[in-house]
Amino acid sequence: MAKKSSGDPSLSDWQPPAGKRAGAFSLATLDPGAKPWSSGDKEADKATVEALASELDGLQNLFFADKRYKLLVLLQGTDTSGKDGTIRAVFSRTSPLGVHTVGWKAPSDEERAHDYLWRIHQQVPGAGETMIFNRSHYEDVLVPVVKSWITSEQTAQRYAHINDFERLLAETGTVILKFMLHISFKEQGQRLQERIDDPAKRWKFSMGDLEVRKQWADYQKAYEGLLQATSTPWAPWTVVPADSKTHRNLMIATLVRDKLKSLDLCYPPDDPALAGLKIE
Repeated sequence: MAKKSSGDPSLSDWQPPAGKRAGAFSLATLDPGAKPWSSGDKEADKATVEALASELDGLQNLFFADKRYKLLVLLQGTDTSGKDGTIRAVFSRTSPLGVHTVGWKAPSDEERAHDYLWRIHQQVPGAGETMIFNRSHYEDVLVPVVKSWITSEQTAQRYAHINDFERLLAETGTVILKFMLHISFKEQGQRLQERIDDPAKRWKFSMGDLEVRKQWADYQKAYEGLLQATSTPWAPWTVVPADSKTHRNLMIATLVRDKLKSLDLCYPPDDPALAGLKIE
């Protein structure tokens, strides 16, 4: 069980083994109520998230100017796990010119007429861009698996497709950060009740959410399967304990910041014609 205590957290504790290290993986070993990135002071953590959001704005500006990389941030999780809230808190200060978001829904008729990754490939980031996926192509190895629309052989085939697709992206300059927002059954129940009780949130609630909730164990198993099969050296998964919204935002903001800083970003060379130029 991952520890709740603050201090110097180990990212590897929250990443399913990849490649040759891969083995049996269980979400039950990871506590959704843990706060490994927390200082222990909620207000201080909130202030840190605000500071990180501002820092990310500067780093994103540099990332956009550098244009050697693309950034794909993928947020996956059950209903109410906090995908929208993460986007609002972590990327609140970044420019919409360089940061874009796609919220994936059920495919349209046109999208169904193509392979399931066709629509995804059209939305991956270009040079210097950051793209945030609210849900993703991993829905195609969740719902169809739980609903038994595809066989175990087809599921394994899709895992291989996705790994190859993400390897293509990684080898052509895309940095991929995949976050699975991990909440408890109890926390989900409380958040669904909040949606029902709050008129401003009621539009988010669907009776279908209750049917999906009845299949909680099946979806957890499906998540375990995809996390184990698609956490790769080029696109590892990170499970984010997300019962605490503040901790969720803090952990993701910190990891995105750290990844951008590790890229040794730089501005392009100055135009020699600018040397000594004075505006009159």
